[in-house]
Amino acid sequence: MTRPDAGRTADAIAALEPLLADRERTLGAEHPTTLLTRNNLAKAYQAAGRTADAIGVLESLLSDLERVHGSEHPNTLFTRGNLANAYQAAGRTDDAIAILEPLVAERERSLGAEHPATLATRGNLANAYQAAGRTDDALAIFEPLLSDLARVLGAEHPDTLASRGNLASAYQAAGRAQDAIAIHEPLLADLERTLGPDHPNTLATRGNLANAYQAAGRADDALAIFEPLLSDLERVLGAEHPDTLASRGSLANVYQAAGRAQDALAIYEPLLADRERVLGPEHPSTLSTRSNLANAYQDSGRPADAVAILEPLVADLERVLGPKHPNTLRTRNNLAIVYQDADRPQDAAAILEPLVAELERVLGAEHPDTVGARNNLANAYRAVGRTEDADRLGDVGDGNTFIV
Repeated sequence: MTRPDAGRTADAIAALEPLLADRERTLGAEHPTTLLTRNNLAKAYQAAGRTADAIGVLESLLSDLERVHGSEHPNTLFTRGNLANAYQAAGRTDDAIAILEPLVAERERSLGAEHPATLATRGNLANAYQAAGRTDDALAIFEPLLSDLARVLGAEHPDTLASRGNLASAYQAAGRAQDAIAIHEPLLADLERTLGPDHPNTLATRGNLANAYQAAGRADDALAIFEPLLSDLERVLGAEHPDTLASRGSLANVYQAAGRAQDALAIYEPLLADRERVLGPEHPSTLSTRSNLANAYQDSGRPADAVAILEPLVADLERVLGPKHPNTLRTRNNLAIVYQDADRPQDAAAILEPLVAELERVLGAEHPDTVGARNNLANAYRAVGRTEDADRLGDVGDGNTFIV
């Protein structure tokens, strides 16, 4: 998704908030122009990372549109889609899916299967499935959707190009890093040619390619992209734009994976403060940064600091994202590792036993996260003398596996 830069977004909010008040006073709360202004303010809030504010506007707007225009009016359907996108941005993937599944059917019935709005809604549902860890369901949409978009809109239409990137990201989430790279590399060249090197979508794809390189074990190639990309994002979008903050986090991830824990910490600690200030303490990206900071503390030999972050973080993730969200499951795994490294293998096993079963159900038995957690459980079993239970899990490595 393309966002305006941080400065323009702040200017838009500063203009729209009093404009909305004026239109409500002069035209009335239900005038079409007033309703449109509320929608535009919600878009600006979401672009600025103020997801909770966007949701607050969209929920009330949707209720009013359903009352004024009816549940099947195009503006009502459009707002339902926007609310689903805001829910997903807030980590409320189940709420997003609950809107998008019937919305796809409604779009197909009212607009037709090949209408651009229908195609866009299919893509949004696939994104929500992927965010919820339902990678197979996401791929089942993304693969045919890309063909449909190329046929209906053209191979170089922005929506088609975006869908190529989404498919690559789904491949990476499924542990298919090479397939992701095979899409991202030519996609980046196409975006540079059609949109230009400084377009937000081009910049985002550079970051996605670097993430795929990292997932494939090509840390040097990832760093060669991320370090200059961060400078470009700060220049084009601003230092506090959500995409710039995300790139700082990705660069820290690469440093950590390369064994440069101190370099990672030098990014993560101020990044967490910035995300709490810009996005809010319960934004999914803020929660993710807390997890990554704990992992860096663990790699730096600071297990007490890691425990101090991870124990309350698990509770916060279960409350904000839900107990079965992939990020919640990953953080439970990482807390178990910290316990085991702190010579608390019983506590580690108590977390990992139900976690492995849940990961197998949500992600599949062969997903890298599931394999890593199963490896960790086997090591915990061995540490407490349950050799037969460890052997039952199969061949495992010598060390524990953090999931990031």
